[in-house]
Amino acid sequence: MAEIQKWEYRVEDLGSLLKGPRDQELQDLLDEWGSEGWEVIAVTQDSGTSKVRLFAKRPLTDRARRQRSMPV
Repeated sequence: MAEIQKWEYRVEDLGSLLKGPRDQELQDLLDEWGSEGWEVIAVTQDSGTSKVRLFAKRPLTDRARRQRSMPV
């Protein structure tokens, strides 16, 4: 039986109450996440603000499991 794929997730807010993220800021973040193996799966905008919330996922690897289990 094949092992079930496990994921790790990331959520980040960009912008502020009055001003959304700049295009370049958003592009830079997406490029960085892409190079780290993250895939954006959803984008929402907070009601009544210009903030944008990004949700991303990537496969949970053995390396990521070790990093998550190490004390900070």
